[in-house]
Amino acid sequence: MKLTDIVMTDAIVTTLEADSRDDVIAELVESLVAAGGVQTDSSAALVAKVLERENKGSTGFGKGVAVPHVKHDNVQKMTAAIGLSKAGVDFKALDGQPVFSVFLLLSPADRPEEHLQAMEVIFKNLSKETFRHFLRQAETVEHVTTLLGEADSQQYAG
Repeated sequence: MKLTDIVMTDAIVTTLEADSRDDVIAELVESLVAAGGVQTDSSAALVAKVLERENKGSTGFGKGVAVPHVKHDNVQKMTAAIGLSKAGVDFKALDGQPVFSVFLLLSPADRPEEHLQAMEVIFKNLSKETFRHFLRQAETVEHVTTLLGEADSQQYAG
């Protein structure tokens, strides 16, 4: 599985308007709706489910990144959005620092193994300092998609 297989290009938001965790999640769900990744009538339920997951434990794992994720019956195909914030967002990250790069992963409820594979690919890349640095600096959708392609071809060392 590759990042380019799961991240919808049309759901890459290089300048998040939202400045709170909950609003970032809503903005990214809406970007997936607009990109055709999830149905419009599912957006409120998906936002609620992701926030429910966040309230159990932050998906901000530190180093400026967060990976909110959920498995849901209303999701037909695994899909992800990326949001970038120049100012940073309080995700109640484990290291107490703001989050600048957010990967939102939505997966079908009946395919947990695919969800785990996608999480593994996302975390593998986000654990690489070079990848995080370039992602945080990306200013256009094209920059992000190029970066994802490079990550998929394993061009970034730890």
